Amino acid sequence: MQDDDIGILFIGDIIGKPGRLAVNALIRRLTEMYKPEFVIANGENSAHGMGITPDIAGFLFALGIDVITTGNHIWDQKTIIPYMHKEPKLLRPANYPSSVPGKGYGIFLSKSGKRIGVINLEGRVFMKGLAESPFTVAEDIIKEIGSETDALIIDFHAEATSEKEALALYLDGEISALLGTHTHVQTNDDMILPKGTAYITDVGMVGSKYSVLGTNKDIAIRRYLTGMPEKFIPEENNIVLNAVSVTVDKKTKLSKNIQKIRVDKD
Repeated sequence: MQDDDIGILFIGDIIGKPGRLAVNALIRRLTEMYKPEFVIANGENSAHGMGITPDIAGFLFALGIDVITTGNHIWDQKTIIPYMHKEPKLLRPANYPSSVPGKGYGIFLSKSGKRIGVINLEGRVFMKGLAESPFTVAEDIIKEIGSETDALIIDFHAEATSEKEALALYLDGEISALLGTHTHVQTNDDMILPKGTAYITDVGMVGSKYSVLGTNKDIAIRRYLTGMPEKFIPEENNIVLNAVSVTVDKKTKLSKNIQKIRVDKD
């Protein structure tokens, strides 16, 4: 990596305690291998598969994660609501109503003092809620902070591949990377778009590879067979960590490389 390169590690949706333990076990190996100077992780499922708590956020920050992004499960653990008012490194989608707690974007310093902009957005296709257009909100935020950053990363927490592709191409050349989350399955379309933005439809999750999106397979299958409600429980075995490493050129603020990462915990 050259002096003007900025290495960024983005870890996919962390699923419950098994996911947290996997990040704890693997993050040193990943940082030694990829040498990122900034680490982002999606933590919206890190509390037993639904939401995040202040203690869990503190645990993840202590591991060396610089910013935690989230998504539609951000409010599932009510104790997180007052925490959102005082912790700028924990983001909720920026296209939520301005009246809700927390912020959806910010500029953060990397280990070497570079200014990393992070924007968290949520999709609207097949998603419930009151989110505004991610297209217009992204444009407004880029106009506000883009010139002040050395790299600008978007976590787009969305269901539809088409919406993710459309937003990435719409913003191509204006941001360093658009990295998809929410569907928990790592996709095989990591690429640098024509104008220099790194893209992947979904980074994947930190959860069991023999599960249903991180949930115990027997519980998930019973729900499909019977239609009866049942509490989701994260699967604890065969945990795999999915992530991407992005290399950004500080001079252009565009990406030179994106690499998928898939590492078994054991």
